[in-house]
Amino acid sequence: MNADEPVSPPGQPGRRRVLVWDAPTRLFHWLMVVLVAAAYTTLKLNLIDWHVRAGEALLALLLFRLLWGCFGSDTARFRNFVASPAAAVRHLSHLFRREPDDQVGHNAAGGWMVLLLLVLLLLETLSGLYVYNEVADEGPLSEWVPAWIASAISTLHGVVWDVLLAAVALHVLVIALYAVVKRHNLLRPMLTGYKALPSNIAAPRQRPAVLALLPLAIGAAVVVLLAAYL
Repeated sequence: MNADEPVSPPGQPGRRRVLVWDAPTRLFHWLMVVLVAAAYTTLKLNLIDWHVRAGEALLALLLFRLLWGCFGSDTARFRNFVASPAAAVRHLSHLFRREPDDQVGHNAAGGWMVLLLLVLLLLETLSGLYVYNEVADEGPLSEWVPAWIASAISTLHGVVWDVLLAAVALHVLVIALYAVVKRHNLLRPMLTGYKALPSNIAAPRQRPAVLALLPLAIGAAVVVLLAAYL
């Protein structure tokens, strides 16, 4: 256990170092950070070819995450961290309360933030496949979709991008707030995978990291097909 990890008061359960985030989930998280930054930079520099590549890589990773959220490790599975809206509200009501960090994975409010970010990124990348497709004028979408819908897709791509940036900013702000107000370090477990938890809390089940290669390959194959035929 690291020297700066919390020590349990007398009479409280001891803490042990537990692997809470598997390698595929952590790699997904930080690759998304890099790729969103790359998409932003390439757009500002008008490097559209590289912007498209960043968007396609994002979409492949998002499809992987959706599959890993169904078949991956415990803390990666949607069913284990998507709580009811009421639970999220209750959690936020304790936002300024100092208390031990005994959460194994995403907390009730954090789970909804994850879903929001995933939905926004999916909308952005899928609409981007249409907007930035060089052959869109001859592709099936242009043949089947009325002009007003095509225009709406382009508008959606711009609007969702702005909403996504706002959601990312909120996400970073809340992480900083947890660090300052609650003394919860949410970044370190996402870097190392490990967290100090009470000994009476069961460690989450982990899936072998090599199994993540299959959903990643499926995500990449779907993106290649979409890019070729949209």
